[in-house]
Amino acid sequence: MTATLLTLQPRPQDADPSVDHAIQAIVAGASTAETCNTDLAEGPWTFDVRPGYGPGSSMGDVIPTGSPRQGELPAQYREASDDELDARIVAAKAALGDRVVVLGHFYQREEVVRHADYVGDSFQLANAALEHPNAEAIVFCGVHFMAETADLLSQPQQAVILPNLAAGCSMADMADIDQVEECWEQLSEIYGDMDTPDADGLVPVIPVTYMNSSAAIKGFVGRHGGIVCTSSNARTVLEWAFERGRRVLFFPDQHLGRNTAKAMGVPLEQMPMWNPRKPFGGSTAAELADSRVILWHGFCSVHRRFTVDQIDQARAAHPGVRVIVHPECPMAVVDAADEAGSTDYIRKAIEAATEPTTFAIGTEVNLVQRLAAANPQHEIFCLDPVVCPCSTMYRIHPGYLAWVLDGLVEGEVRNRIEVPLDVAEPARLALERMLAAKPPAAPAPVAESLS
Repeated sequence: MTATLLTLQPRPQDADPSVDHAIQAIVAGASTAETCNTDLAEGPWTFDVRPGYGPGSSMGDVIPTGSPRQGELPAQYREASDDELDARIVAAKAALGDRVVVLGHFYQREEVVRHADYVGDSFQLANAALEHPNAEAIVFCGVHFMAETADLLSQPQQAVILPNLAAGCSMADMADIDQVEECWEQLSEIYGDMDTPDADGLVPVIPVTYMNSSAAIKGFVGRHGGIVCTSSNARTVLEWAFERGRRVLFFPDQHLGRNTAKAMGVPLEQMPMWNPRKPFGGSTAAELADSRVILWHGFCSVHRRFTVDQIDQARAAHPGVRVIVHPECPMAVVDAADEAGSTDYIRKAIEAATEPTTFAIGTEVNLVQRLAAANPQHEIFCLDPVVCPCSTMYRIHPGYLAWVLDGLVEGEVRNRIEVPLDVAEPARLALERMLAAKPPAAPAPVAESLS
């Protein structure tokens, strides 16, 4: 399983891909741009003692009780300058050598990504972990569910480390295991035996979870004959599921499920929403009986910020602009864009453009600024003019990275992420099904595919 990963490329001297620098300039009054929360200029350890996801795009989401909290970061890391932290990280990595591999998500802040051995989306980075079975530690600069997935796919003796335990994911938290189990019980009241195929060999429901979900949810899916998907293979996974079930229960992101199924020809009226706070999800028995895709009431707070008005403004200001958005965006935004695709799709689309092009991108701002800096022949900007990074990705800071790496140098594993065995086995099964469901080699026309 080979991961196609973004390697760090030289950048023009005048290009600054740092979102943190942009936010600091805004707060200092040196920039006329706008940020969604000036608290983003502070160190994330300021928020470790407070409940919530922290300032940024997920700050309005309600964090579940009992979510992981990060202990206090030692003062030597909180008070160190950027240059001092860089030097610590470089020295620790040199001392550790091949004993450690550092993975950085596309949405991670630039000051962390520059130290990553591999940069990619959550699935690509999980694959990168697979390719280093001899590393003693895998430091995952992303969010909690990503570290869990790396733990599921890595070797038992390897330690997977999340530099800041408070780096969760509000979307993943929108479908917890108790709610999903209750949903399954209620659906069985409507569909009957959930495990026995009908005369056509189809079971009533196949559960499908987005990669952006907890290990417990992946384990549930594995136990009930389901599968995991990514934003790049969601169509292939839904096709797999429809070959085995009458309908799909898709969670936690309603928008990826709706956009993908709509592109496959599933009518909107056959995609009822399941709100876990309402009996039978808020739908009638007739609506659920006629359904093809049951969409969980979840969403990504980053991608929900993008609007059709932003696209209209981009087209008015930049005639001929090429608008590409992530399929986690609302349906109206995806419909108004020129293309929709995963983070890797967006990256490849920009790199494949042979003529100077203006791109308006609807995804997390750290990736957009990094792409703009790496491709100066194009004009690339984020659809949302407000600088508002993913709240939880932004909890990973060079100070935390230096702290966990120094711990490894000292023989101490800090912030290890371990998935319990009873969850890990069925979760791996769901991931293995995903790995076996490969998209076609040649991409389908944009109008028909979100991959």
